[in-house]
Amino acid sequence: MSNDDHNRKPLMDRRSLLRGGAAAALAAPLGVWGAQAFPFRQASPIDFSEFPICRTASEAPALTGAPRKLKLSWNAGAVCLAPLPVAIDHGFFQKQNLDVELVNYSGSTDQLLEAIATGKSDAGLGMALRWLKPLEQGFDVKIVAGTHGGCLRALAPAKSEVKSVADFKGKTIAVGDMAGPDKNFFSIQLAKAGLNPDKDVEWRQYPGNLVRLAVEKGEAQIGLASDPLAYLWLKDGELKEVGSNLDGPYKDISCCIVGVRGSLLRDDPLVARGLTQALLDAAMFASQNPEKAAKSFQPYAPKNATIEDLLGMVKYHTHHHHPVGDALKRELKSYADDLKTVSVFKPSTDTTKFAERIYADVFRV
Repeated sequence: MSNDDHNRKPLMDRRSLLRGGAAAALAAPLGVWGAQAFPFRQASPIDFSEFPICRTASEAPALTGAPRKLKLSWNAGAVCLAPLPVAIDHGFFQKQNLDVELVNYSGSTDQLLEAIATGKSDAGLGMALRWLKPLEQGFDVKIVAGTHGGCLRALAPAKSEVKSVADFKGKTIAVGDMAGPDKNFFSIQLAKAGLNPDKDVEWRQYPGNLVRLAVEKGEAQIGLASDPLAYLWLKDGELKEVGSNLDGPYKDISCCIVGVRGSLLRDDPLVARGLTQALLDAAMFASQNPEKAAKSFQPYAPKNATIEDLLGMVKYHTHHHHPVGDALKRELKSYADDLKTVSVFKPSTDTTKFAERIYADVFRV
């Protein structure tokens, strides 16, 4: 992106953009390709040329010397994390003088947080609704940014009478993990709809790739899944989307987050800031260049996912929404408040103090 056009308006500073209310205002979903099974979400046009994706977020000097080697843990099958291979392919880590190794991690969240806290990994990405409860245990890990919204979907047979979460009452819901972010999210939505997620529905656990089969066989009337599985299951028109975490106010909240080991923040704050900046720049690049982001992720995608599928998913996820600082802290508190309503957090939890404890502002001067 060139910044030397003679008639261009002054560039907005990333910190003022992301730390204030503008982050939420920019979170309108970009939409999704497809037929009726893929609900089209129209967003207002955004002039991304005004966004300084190649500027640092503060006046701190760039890292000098040999590139700093870091290990970054991620789930390589999660298409919503496409900005990570983008950051490698398009030089965003290199720009921050970082040599980042992506480590595919498939263990439990507790194990991942412990690996980051103990230095086996320097940072990781995951879903807020999976991380927040384990972070109560006091892992030396700080959340430094949100990365995007839009990972979770609720699906029902195309001919089902179920149209929204309000219709879930009395239904059986198939999930891949009883402590997973999709169950947590839709439990919260049930509570907001006036339903009791422990009494008004029945939850049944299946291996993730069998959730669809459970719905098809009638063992469950609703299935919960994340992309790419959920997106691919919608392609043949046999299922329809009846809810997602881009519905209602959650369209303006990031579902995935970046966590950094506390010792890195204390000992090498410029490195932590450079890593965060690279991820934010890569996310913005993905939102501006979804075709390139889809191509970068293609080596990690399921074999049955076409480049058009990946492009549709990249456009669906809100990669232009990645809060830091106070905006991030507000989102974390909002999640914690919601988790209290479904008894994941204790009623006595002080969510303001909790959010303050688990986050860090790497761009604070």
